[in-house]
Amino acid sequence: MSVMPEPALEHYLLVALLLFAIGVFGVLLRRNTLILMMCLELILAASIVALAAFSRFNATAEAPMMGGNVFVLFIIAIAAAEVAVGLAIIVTLWRRNQTLDVTELTSLKH
Repeated sequence: MSVMPEPALEHYLLVALLLFAIGVFGVLLRRNTLILMMCLELILAASIVALAAFSRFNATAEAPMMGGNVFVLFIIAIAAAEVAVGLAIIVTLWRRNQTLDVTELTSLKH
């Protein structure tokens, strides 16, 4: 029975890069507020993957994977707060304008 090789740091960074690119393109190309929030979450997920990978591959006996893991916990907490605030904004926009299209939201222009 063959053992699968362990993924290298480059593989984790490639996944992080793909997540980040999908998130950025989604933010730039889509106009639905809900989709924009999901793409921002993809960007945060990319940073989580990169930080966890750097933490794992830079661990030593003196500092066993603690630096990046602490940052990951902070990012997850910030992402949870962002989701709560973002969903509250989306619900308020929907109730007020009956649309989630960013191009039609002009209430701050006046």
